[in-house]
Amino acid sequence: MNVELVRTIVAVTFAVVCAGSAVPTLAGAPPMRDAAQHFGIPWSRYRLTGVALLAAAVGIAAGFRWPVCGFFAASGMVLLLFGAVYFHFRARDPLVKLLPAVVTLAIATAYLAGFAA
Repeated sequence: MNVELVRTIVAVTFAVVCAGSAVPTLAGAPPMRDAAQHFGIPWSRYRLTGVALLAAAVGIAAGFRWPVCGFFAASGMVLLLFGAVYFHFRARDPLVKLLPAVVTLAIATAYLAGFAA
């Protein structure tokens, strides 16, 4: 399989996942508000993760033209996702609730690995 095609698929998947998480967070969807309460994070702070997610989606998309934007966006997402995994562990969440953060972290890592290839 073509390496550029794989990179493109990973980048598009990553951007869609980030944007797909950003929208309900920024809109204040009840599941997002419930998550903030579950983790003990004030809603005003939790909502900022939506801003970070949206910025990451834009940065990854911009990475097609300016790779450094994608690199920094993905690096920021890796940090955010380590924080998400930490909060899930702290809340003693079952694996099924931890899985989305872990899978997204894997996608972010795969995206970053594309810069090393």
